[in-house]
Amino acid sequence: MFKSLITVLLVSLSTVPAHADEAGSGASRAKLAGKALIGQPGPAAVLQTIDGQRIDLASYYGKKPVYLKFWATWCVPCREQMPAFEKAFQQYGDKLAMVAVNAGYSDTETEVKSYRAQRGLHMPIVIDDGSLAASLNLRVTPQHIVIGRDGRIQHIGHLHDKELENALQRAVDERASASPVALAPQATPARAAFKVGDVAQGLPLPAAQGKPRALMFFSPWCESYLRESRPATAQACQRVREEAEALAATPGVEWLAVASPVWSSEKEVAEFARSKKSRMAMRLDKDGALFNAFSVRQIPSIVLLDRDGRVARMMGPEERGLAQAVHALQVQ
Repeated sequence: MFKSLITVLLVSLSTVPAHADEAGSGASRAKLAGKALIGQPGPAAVLQTIDGQRIDLASYYGKKPVYLKFWATWCVPCREQMPAFEKAFQQYGDKLAMVAVNAGYSDTETEVKSYRAQRGLHMPIVIDDGSLAASLNLRVTPQHIVIGRDGRIQHIGHLHDKELENALQRAVDERASASPVALAPQATPARAAFKVGDVAQGLPLPAAQGKPRALMFFSPWCESYLRESRPATAQACQRVREEAEALAATPGVEWLAVASPVWSSEKEVAEFARSKKSRMAMRLDKDGALFNAFSVRQIPSIVLLDRDGRVARMMGPEERGLAQAVHALQVQ
């Protein structure tokens, strides 16, 4: 934990996941995110591991407790907690269904597999497509979810502390009850993500003004926090933002910067916009609806929409030529 605090102090507190700030700490964010979920049925999600194994979470309910841990390879506290996570997996064995859920945010399967090999991890690992994070209100990494034998969520937290260890032990020690097992809600089929050529309808966006649109997907802490753990991504975030800001200064295209809700709040997005003197409107994608609508899993990413709301182009972190793409959009 000491190492994590030092890491945070070395970067700008206004644009980094605020692990050391009590008001915006990971623990407080996770607690707030999980407040409405405690006591509710766990998700009826079917997951696939990076090794091709199928995991039906609902099939465990009534038989054994479930422990889900959201994490990312670039996340400092996730790295610090991994030894304890592996220890818990070895300790509980078949008594507890444990799944390491990579948030699928600015990570790739290659990076996840490489990290697993480096750390010697043995638990099942899945990469979320954003749907499980949405159903469990993911706000921080790591985020722990303990689901009891009865299928109800018992604990949501950020730290691997005594509270988590007690929650795991209680879940394992819990005897089967004669009362009915909590029925997990039926998973709502995810709407297919929009792709190039599709008309993007039903989005939580202001009404179009007859102009093309450019959506920049980002996180306000990308340029600072990832400077050490993922420098190439941090550089890409700065490069794309600066190019987008220059383009937003000219009329003809409506720009909107969309921030992920992971480690971000509306206040932090507003502070970031002020600190960068942004010309773009910036908003927090509170439930990840816009990220999921375009299947954005890497930052920074750009989605260009023509005057009719049709997806004209999607650009990832490594792609160049944003100015040319925007110009082409204007002359269509």
